[in-house]
Amino acid sequence: MGDKNPPRTLGDYSRPSHEGYQNTIELPDGNNVVPLRSDTIRLVQNRCAFHGLRSEDPNQHLKDFLKLVDSLDLNVENKESTQLRLFHFSVCDQASNWLERLPTGSFSTWKDLTTRFLSQFFPPRRTTKLSNDILMFQQHHGKSLSEA
Repeated sequence: MGDKNPPRTLGDYSRPSHEGYQNTIELPDGNNVVPLRSDTIRLVQNRCAFHGLRSEDPNQHLKDFLKLVDSLDLNVENKESTQLRLFHFSVCDQASNWLERLPTGSFSTWKDLTTRFLSQFFPPRRTTKLSNDILMFQQHHGKSLSEA
């Protein structure tokens, strides 16, 4: 039996390699996979890019993403598989890094993916902060509501 992890030199690490890349999203088994067209991928990347910034709303990203996928007019059995396959193309920068760092097969359903995505990019502490901001809002004397 050969060594599963042969020693690597520093030069091995300096060259780009696709070895070891595993998809974090595990697609359902079956032959009902619809091929993704390059124009569909570009549409998702251009219309639904989520970077993982604090100023971005992950809930709105999911709404926009689902609206776009719904416009593809897929039959029901292909819909979840297509959502899972296209989601990789809707995230970039920090959000893409988060997705790629997860273990292989972390998600097998759309619900699993969206639950983890929202817990990462819209954690409970953010909801608490927004609630506190609303509760502590004050309109100062002499200022209109829009100025406050």
